[in-house]
Amino acid sequence: MNYVQKSIAAAFMSAMFTSGAVSVEAASDQSAIADGSKVTVEYTLALPDQTVVETNVGKEPISYTQGNHEIIPGLEKALAGLKAGDKKHVTVTPEDAYGPYDEQKKVTVTKEQVPPEVKVGTRLRAQNGMEAKVVSIDGNSVVVDTNHPLAGKSLVFDINVLKVEQQGAKRAE
Repeated sequence: MNYVQKSIAAAFMSAMFTSGAVSVEAASDQSAIADGSKVTVEYTLALPDQTVVETNVGKEPISYTQGNHEIIPGLEKALAGLKAGDKKHVTVTPEDAYGPYDEQKKVTVTKEQVPPEVKVGTRLRAQNGMEAKVVSIDGNSVVVDTNHPLAGKSLVFDINVLKVEQQGAKRAE
């Protein structure tokens, strides 16, 4: 909710509840995102050139627990203190996202170590869950890049906070 919407809502609440049983202060008493809060958001993630990487707008929202390191650090820091209804445009640096791009995370393996159908650009997933992208094939050598696909990139988020629940209580929606 933006400032104008909050002002209209406050005026409405004040006019509707003249008995004093409900005050404007009570209507705006929402939980802020703090460590331990269960937070539900919808978001769009883009690169600085406005290329959309992913979005859940119009789909299932995601939930995470603030302070549990379930989302990238820069985004978690930027969301602290927001409340349900808040929207925020956040740019996260590579250092606070997936880290800088590291050339040493390019690894050379033999062709026998990868599926026979791989070609440059193929994404691979190891049994331990680690992902890599084939960046070159030269004879029996295959170079795979194990950097996260978004390593070294600033990330631009448009966040809509849908719900903030304090641990053990459902307080704000």
